[in-house]
Amino acid sequence: MRWSAVVCAVCAMLVWIAPPVTADPALIGAPGLGDPYYPADGNGGYDVRHYDLTIDYEPPTHHLRGTARIDATATQPLAQFNLDYRGPEVLMVTVNGQPAGFTRDGEQELVVTPLVALPAGLPMRIVVDYAGPTADTEGEGWTWAPSGGAFAVGQPHSASTWYPLNDTPLDKATFTLHARVPAGWEVMSIGERTEHAVRDGRLYTTWEARQPVIGYLTTVAIDRFTFLEQRRSDGTPVLSAFAPGAQDNREDERRLPEILDFLESLYGPYPFDVAGGIYVDTNIPFSLETQTRPVYAPWADLDTVVHELAHQWWGDTVSVRQWSDICLNECLASYTADFLWPERIDGADVDAEYREQIAKYRDAAGFWDVALASPGVGNEFTSVYYRGPLFLHALRKFIGDDVFFTALRDFVAEHRDGNASMPEFREFLQSRTALPLNEFFAEWLDTTTVPREDFLFPGTLRR
Repeated sequence: MRWSAVVCAVCAMLVWIAPPVTADPALIGAPGLGDPYYPADGNGGYDVRHYDLTIDYEPPTHHLRGTARIDATATQPLAQFNLDYRGPEVLMVTVNGQPAGFTRDGEQELVVTPLVALPAGLPMRIVVDYAGPTADTEGEGWTWAPSGGAFAVGQPHSASTWYPLNDTPLDKATFTLHARVPAGWEVMSIGERTEHAVRDGRLYTTWEARQPVIGYLTTVAIDRFTFLEQRRSDGTPVLSAFAPGAQDNREDERRLPEILDFLESLYGPYPFDVAGGIYVDTNIPFSLETQTRPVYAPWADLDTVVHELAHQWWGDTVSVRQWSDICLNECLASYTADFLWPERIDGADVDAEYREQIAKYRDAAGFWDVALASPGVGNEFTSVYYRGPLFLHALRKFIGDDVFFTALRDFVAEHRDGNASMPEFREFLQSRTALPLNEFFAEWLDTTTVPREDFLFPGTLRR
């Protein structure tokens, strides 16, 4: 991140509103996974393997109709479980082909009661039909575009405003989207576009994300897009889209193959099979690293593109375990865009830049107030951008380039398509050097004061 449909009578008869469950609590999946910042996020009792979504959207009325097919496995006996969902009205739910009870509980919980309790280890196919007018979250999920189109974007939450899911970084799954809109509109999403055809006055598109993805890193965007198609030297297809008011971003996006080559030289092979970008013309205050195809605000520049593409390694293929680990995403992406790209591509003296920033902010009020290791709820997207790059540059100078860059590359390889935490990152780096890092990490990451001189100006930063 850089900063009312009508149901057929037969179907209606199948809808069963869930009664209160009085079963053993051991048969009820947890309604949240206890993330220290967002404890209600995610759900217990099952593991999702794949989402297959079909949506129809009417831009003039903002009406969304969807069917979410969720393939999962029960990880415990289940008489009841939850999905995270904040979207339009739910019409019907089935589990393994049988009607299931359902009810909405609070702002984000869809509570599902299967007709028959599910044993642990059983594959389960959950199908949720839903329809209704969408709300404009203005960058916190489903967002209306000035043209009348819409797109989904937000962090840490977005997906639950347009489809039900297990909304946690800990349950990655593959993703397929079938989207239908009136002819004249275009659709973008993540992954490979495998269908793009107009039939009977409607555009039909299908998108396949074959590497596992977290909910907030999925997206759909509907607008009167124009496209830019490119191809990397290794054959990776690159498809980018531009909303009517975002055409000025084409020149930066043309450099995407070059940027990916640069990032590969740092962090290893590009972890996905397609690439691109989605440029909206809605005035949102951030761009977001949606997997394979980031969503860019109109103000996005080349630095933003480098930042969001660095996230394909740091944030997308290697994802946080919990939201307190956010430095693992944002510190690395910010350091890549703000220090490594200017140094390697433009020949900038980043040591001098580091010293200038320390001189400017060393005694600045508030600059050190938010700890990088755990910024706290509401502060996730603050110090990681301005202190995160300084921390990483000091670390690089403390342990040396060879250790630093080799460790980053190996860390990505070890955690590809998975999750990692800041404690794991610290432990991994310590395993690569005989230099003691505990005090260095503690002063840069855990405290809210200026690090001591030896840690503030290590190596060649010392004059």
